Amino acid sequence: MAKPLSLTTPQRRFRRLLRFARSSQPTRRLPKWCVWSVAVNLVAAGMLVGLLAHASLRPKSTSLKPAAISPAEARVSPAPTGDLAVGDLATVAQTHRQVEASPNTPDLGPRHRLSYQDWVALLEQEAIAVGQRQTTQLTVLMGDSISLWFPPALLPSDRSWLNQGISGEVTSGLLNRLDLIEDTEPDTILLMIGINDLIRGIREQTLLSNYRLIIEDLQQTHPDARIVVQSILPHAAEAATWEGADKFAEMSNDDIRELNQEIAAIAEDAEVDYLNLGPLFTDSGGKLRGELTTDGLHLNDDGYLVWATALQLYLTPSE
Repeated sequence: MAKPLSLTTPQRRFRRLLRFARSSQPTRRLPKWCVWSVAVNLVAAGMLVGLLAHASLRPKSTSLKPAAISPAEARVSPAPTGDLAVGDLATVAQTHRQVEASPNTPDLGPRHRLSYQDWVALLEQEAIAVGQRQTTQLTVLMGDSISLWFPPALLPSDRSWLNQGISGEVTSGLLNRLDLIEDTEPDTILLMIGINDLIRGIREQTLLSNYRLIIEDLQQTHPDARIVVQSILPHAAEAATWEGADKFAEMSNDDIRELNQEIAAIAEDAEVDYLNLGPLFTDSGGKLRGELTTDGLHLNDDGYLVWATALQLYLTPSE
């Protein structure tokens, strides 16, 4: 039979002390308020720990600083598509067309930055509205930001106008949205496009091929309209302050003049008008005149006044 384990002296003393404590200190229950106090404190501590953990894991918020809209911001700052209703787009577009590219440009929030798709949707709605009104002597501006920013107050008042310009537009983009004005009956269509093709490095042959297709499409869809192809304007070269002016080194004004000659030949072959604006906007060095531009690429009010005067003289029938 196994010998029972014997306790050492310290163990015996500990057991006696334990029995004495139990016998001399009767067990007392804690008051209910102590239990509830402990429970509440534990819950509060848990909530505090949770809040601290959530705050440490949440990314720091960054404030959105309203940015000014300039004509150079073409495709740059898209707004979420579907965020703006047609009515909102019309209001924003009207604001855009009235704001100049200058240091004093009012600040507009990020919501007012239209994406390319927003602009196409807006222009479609405007064209539908004009088509439903059956406007007489309608003149359509087709092109990029230079057409888009034409101040309505400076346009000749003896006719109706539909502006179909989109900032940053290229010839292929314009070609793909010609159907937007399909249901209108324009008297005159003014076309100026191509500078953004050059800025983006699109091949000149592609640009010229798109010009032919654009003119052909407009002639088929609007056989009674007077189509006026306008020359691509020069830039201010090294004097330009536009944010992408470094690209002007790769597209000299001599290149633009040669390209305009080819565009003029395309217009002649298609038997449509060609309006050479170059002499009105070019200085003695072949650059865009400084007093007519905001940044060496886009026009200021004086530049648009020169353009409007040229259109008034060109479009007015001679007696």
